[in-house]
Amino acid sequence: MATIVYQKDKRSGITYAYESVSYWDKEKKQSRAKRTLIGRVDPLSGKIIPTDGRGRKQAQKAPATAKRGPVPSTQTARKFYGTTYLLDAIGEKLGIAQDLEKYFPGLVQQLLSIVYYWILEDKNPLYRFEKWSHIHKHPYGDNSSSQRSSELFASITEEAKSQFFRLQGKRRVVKEYWTYDITSISSYSEGLRQVQYGRNKKGDPLAQLNLALVFAESSNLPFYYHKLAENIPGAKTITNLLSDFSTFEFSKVKLVMDRGFYSESNINALYKAHLKFLISAKMSLAFIRKELGGIYDHFCSYEQFNEKYELYCHTVPTQWSYTEHRPYKGDTLTEPKCKYIHYYYNIDKAAEDEKAFDRKLIWLLQVLESGNRVPEHEPQYKKYFRSQNHA
Repeated sequence: MATIVYQKDKRSGITYAYESVSYWDKEKKQSRAKRTLIGRVDPLSGKIIPTDGRGRKQAQKAPATAKRGPVPSTQTARKFYGTTYLLDAIGEKLGIAQDLEKYFPGLVQQLLSIVYYWILEDKNPLYRFEKWSHIHKHPYGDNSSSQRSSELFASITEEAKSQFFRLQGKRRVVKEYWTYDITSISSYSEGLRQVQYGRNKKGDPLAQLNLALVFAESSNLPFYYHKLAENIPGAKTITNLLSDFSTFEFSKVKLVMDRGFYSESNINALYKAHLKFLISAKMSLAFIRKELGGIYDHFCSYEQFNEKYELYCHTVPTQWSYTEHRPYKGDTLTEPKCKYIHYYYNIDKAAEDEKAFDRKLIWLLQVLESGNRVPEHEPQYKKYFRSQNHA
């Protein structure tokens, strides 16, 4: 792996940068390193100024001096730079660095370095940034202490974040569906006012911060988040989301949501905003079961089979009874809206579910016959079995 090594000339005080490439010497049977001079380090900016290979700036002739002998190095450094160069290229391609520069001038390099640290070091806390900074090349090029990082985060305004979201969203609004979901971040901290005790999907007994997150479906790139109150149902977050979209000037939005966001009020809100959307719904809903009845008998025909996903698929065009309360007019607008119901059936999963259900019934029956009834299972006993008294 190539690394950058810094060496300071004790006589001149100039620090030179060398590219060091490690290799295996077969004859001496030991690891060796080959160094190539890259340039001299500017003491003010810390940037490397390319040279012609003899320690002099390009296109600049220095006065002739006497040839000096070997000079012992007084300062050396070794830095990893391959990964951060890759992240630089990704940031340029996605427009992240460009969008940050518009609304966080003067802070971009420090922000990027902290992001690089979190990506490469996963869950390590920020107080370990200094050690990481010494051995990695990164945009900021200097240490960012925990206090300084906290001050940096505190200086970021909601307005600046919103404008950054707007720029990132516009880069992905045309060709991609946007996936919307709610996630939680658990914390061991006892000093953060934003985290509250709740119950996440894993059941962790930790305080947590709930976030509504939007990311592009094809690229999997997130670009929007919104902090939520404790344990707020997903179905009640759509209004805030649509309000933010209006602020960001997003007009051609296509959303994909799971059934946790389904409610009549949300569907009406999405129709009112003229947005395209896909949302899951429970099979128990009356209008879902009603439309299924008309296609049930021929659902599993070969014409409805999708080879790519190995599913039986059927789409039914129907209507949604749109309702809008208009306080300014004192009335309620009701009109039909076009909608499509997409049905999917996985015959293999259905067979596995049926076998699992039969195994469950057998187990319940065995418990009943043994006389060791479980109080928690009484509702299931009553639902699936009927007791008979014989005289």
